[in-house]
Amino acid sequence: MKGAIVTDPTPHTKIPPFSRVGLGRFISLRTKFVVFFSLIIILTCSGMSWYFIHTKRLAMTERVRDLGTILDKNLAHNVRYGIIIEERVILEQFIDGVMEVDEVVYAMITGADGQVLAAKSKGKLAGADGDLRSSEQPFYPRPDIAELLIKTPGSEPTVTRLRLSGSGTIAIPENDSALPFSASGVPEETFYDFAIPVLKRSESRLEALALQEEETRKTEVSQSTPQAFGVVQIGLTEVPMQRELAKALGNFLLLTVGIIATGILFTSLLARRIITPLRNLAAGARKVGEGDLSTFVVPTTQDEVGQLTALFNLMTKSLQERNQAISTNLDTIRRHVAQLTTLNQSSAAIMSTLDLDLLLSTILQLLNENLGFTRVVLFLWDRERGIATVGQVLGVPPEIEEAVRRLAIPVQDDDRFIAEMLIRGKPVLVPNVEVVADRFSPAMLPILRQAGIFSFVGVPLRSQQRILGFLGADRGTQPCSQEDLDLMMTIASHVAVAVDNARAYTELATLTESLEQRVQDRTHELQTVNDRLQEHDRRRTKFVSVASHELRTPMTSIKGFVENMLDGLTGQLSERQGHYLQRIKHNVDRLTRIINQLLDWSRLDVGRIDIKPEPLHVREFVADVVESFQTLAAEKSIVLEVTPSDQSLIVRADRDKIEQILWNLVGNAIKFTPKAGRVSVTCTARDAAFAQIMVSDTGCGIAPHELPKVFNEFSKVESAVPTSQGAQLGLFITKSLVTLHGGHMWVKSLPGAGTQFFFTLPIDIESPSKM
Repeated sequence: MKGAIVTDPTPHTKIPPFSRVGLGRFISLRTKFVVFFSLIIILTCSGMSWYFIHTKRLAMTERVRDLGTILDKNLAHNVRYGIIIEERVILEQFIDGVMEVDEVVYAMITGADGQVLAAKSKGKLAGADGDLRSSEQPFYPRPDIAELLIKTPGSEPTVTRLRLSGSGTIAIPENDSALPFSASGVPEETFYDFAIPVLKRSESRLEALALQEEETRKTEVSQSTPQAFGVVQIGLTEVPMQRELAKALGNFLLLTVGIIATGILFTSLLARRIITPLRNLAAGARKVGEGDLSTFVVPTTQDEVGQLTALFNLMTKSLQERNQAISTNLDTIRRHVAQLTTLNQSSAAIMSTLDLDLLLSTILQLLNENLGFTRVVLFLWDRERGIATVGQVLGVPPEIEEAVRRLAIPVQDDDRFIAEMLIRGKPVLVPNVEVVADRFSPAMLPILRQAGIFSFVGVPLRSQQRILGFLGADRGTQPCSQEDLDLMMTIASHVAVAVDNARAYTELATLTESLEQRVQDRTHELQTVNDRLQEHDRRRTKFVSVASHELRTPMTSIKGFVENMLDGLTGQLSERQGHYLQRIKHNVDRLTRIINQLLDWSRLDVGRIDIKPEPLHVREFVADVVESFQTLAAEKSIVLEVTPSDQSLIVRADRDKIEQILWNLVGNAIKFTPKAGRVSVTCTARDAAFAQIMVSDTGCGIAPHELPKVFNEFSKVESAVPTSQGAQLGLFITKSLVTLHGGHMWVKSLPGAGTQFFFTLPIDIESPSKM
């Protein structure tokens, strides 16, 4: 069955052809189909032939065996007395009768002593056809068969399959069906030898009368060893059977070949009926793959292949429609690409230059080259003067360009297009200039007619809610469309940003020129002030240092004289005098602390404090420092203690600076703790690198909003004991000293419940702490 491929002559878009890899090794589906079903037919017919021949051979073999058994038993029964009396003439007569059978090729009777009593043979085959025999070449079975039966006689014939060869007869297996040929080309004959012994039996007639005694006799005979008078042997050839098998095999082979040929023929026709439509589909698919989407395959069947053909035609039609749709959309995509390219290049132009004239010229050139606008003009609006002037124009003759650049169109709130764009900020699409000529400015309409503009689009340039001007364009002889207007609106936003940036840059450049001198003047003033401040800071630092040193000498003298007076060196003091002197001593100590703090602060300010770290057993050192405060704590009945610890921590620190830190913290704790309070110092290991020291008290505490300021210099932290406050530099100096050691300091406090100050010191790695 043949199909047809119809090609539509309409033009179509070519698609690159498919790659045809491996076509040289291509085997058609029809060939595979025919070969597959032919193999099935051949294997089926061959199996049936083998089964038929095998079954027939088994049947013929069984028939030969049955014939040989019957002949052998009858001959043994008939020649029994001839063997006993050794009457050779009688024996030969019986043998002649058996030899009349076609399958019998010899007969032989052997006596008990192994002597042949009678024997006849038709002779060996004289030709390859198996019909002629040579009586001059008789053959007989091997004598060992008769000898074995005489020694061990049985009641049933012994069947032996023999092959006649040049050296005599040899036994072969029952399942050996081969026909070996001799050197003369005549096949070596195979035959069956049926041998049965002639046994002696009892002649008592009385025993034959009673059934019970007959059974007893059979038992006794079976139990006794039988004796043979002789052996009767008959040979039946397989030649007739083989000839019949060969004839049957030939007929069946012819039938098989006919069946196979018929099956292959019908398979080929069926394959052709199935494959031909598929070939048409493949040819059509190849044309579609090469780009011919107009291919049409005519359905030739109503089966699944016909349905597949119809679906293929539907697919090609859909592909053709899709291809046409893609072709239609390609122009739109190209336009969009051109638009995006223009936007991208416009953005690049905006980023590359801020020169207004160069920028506008570049943008108008992009609109002309990428978007296909014939003439493009850009008007700038001077809002203060109320007029619109041409900023840039492209695509008009020089004389028209000169006339356009001289235009100064007044802008009023009326129904003209220029007011529509600049005042109301709306885009304008004019399909025909002559139809709406009254909406144009009298100065603009003659120029439009002279340039040949009959349709155009105009969009306002809006940036930061301000209208800077408008952009107008046309397409020459083609009327402008809504798509052109939308495109111009997209471009206008970028152009407006460019114009705004360029104007801002120009204004900024002008402003920059005036600011440069002002900045230089102000910089000079600031430099002068900075120099004054630095000199003032040096003087302040020097003053604090000198004043502190100068104040320490008289304060030391005053403190010495007061202590001498309190010790009674100047005579007996009254209670009031003693009280006043104690107050003087207290304030002298306070001034001394303030002076020391000012000195430390000034050294920290100029970076003159250095630390000399050394290994320090922190717990023993803390205990020694705390011990020196016991007298001061006892005056206020305060319990001062160092919390016991199983840890022996060795830190690397400056002994004098750590003592100063502890003096500040423990002294403050005792100072701000009321009578009968408690102050404790705890030393623990914070981690593997740092030891932590905590100084806690049960004093007045610090308000939460004051905690962030306690470590600031000259901080104004409110205290419940105002008379105990100094220059408020102690905690600032303490934290600075901790920081110089590489540690960290912080505080926790609860008003009315006490305060806890923590600081860390680095553990000495070379002398690890023993835990």
